Amino acid sequence: MNENANGVPTVGVLALQGDFEAHRKALEEAGAKAMQVRTAEDLGRVDGLVIPGGESTTMLKLLDAEKLFEPLCEFGKAKPIFGTCAGAILLATEVLNPRQQSLGLLDLTIERNGYGRQIDSRIAQIELEGEKAEAVFIRAPVILKVGPDATVLASYLGQPVLVAQGRHMAATFHPELSAGNRVHKQFVERLKMAGNSNSS
Repeated sequence: MNENANGVPTVGVLALQGDFEAHRKALEEAGAKAMQVRTAEDLGRVDGLVIPGGESTTMLKLLDAEKLFEPLCEFGKAKPIFGTCAGAILLATEVLNPRQQSLGLLDLTIERNGYGRQIDSRIAQIELEGEKAEAVFIRAPVILKVGPDATVLASYLGQPVLVAQGRHMAATFHPELSAGNRVHKQFVERLKMAGNSNSS
């Protein structure tokens, strides 16, 4: 792992689109070192990666322009990735409305803008680890199907909104916009566990 002397993992934030600075701050408050990732070389310097929200088709074009799509696929085979909103869309195995390319790292079927205009922007309460937590939805996708190897960590209106599978996580909301960094802390802990299993 790219840990410092105190055993703190380094987490990259894909800095092509979205509020990557808010994710950087949340990760550091959650106990990780964070850095922006813009190139394949940057991926080699981090133990895990956050793919922020934004617009997934635009993000795919940017990944293609920067020749980052294939390096991201390879990175995800070995190291944890956490996708939020558009990032969650990119992690799914199947994307609808419309169908589009994805990394296929989480066994999910996800629909872009699935809630419709009434939830273009909403702050809601979800249950996370047995406690109430804030979730900020902005033109949120909907997870329609979760594969047998994935685990639902939180739901809203009967739909999964936070899912994990192996080393990876996906949220259809924006945890970087809420105080407390509880979701980022979950990812950092998952990253540490992945690092420990790789080193044992």
